[in-house]
Amino acid sequence: MTGVKQLPPEPDENSITIDCDECIMRDTDACTDCVVTFICDREPDDAVVIDIEDLRAMRLLADAGLVPELRHRTR
Repeated sequence: MTGVKQLPPEPDENSITIDCDECIMRDTDACTDCVVTFICDREPDDAVVIDIEDLRAMRLLADAGLVPELRHRTR
């Protein structure tokens, strides 16, 4: 359907909403180093590139249940 705006899914107990307007770190030094700021400030269609050490750390955190598993899969 062209021209129809799709609404985001409703949050549930397994999701988190990140709203920069609600963040107490907004407009501080921590804000400039935030992963959300990094992703949101990139140009449309730019890839988010992480190095292998970061990927390993993300996998360890996911395996421990501390963060969700990376969902991206290469075609």
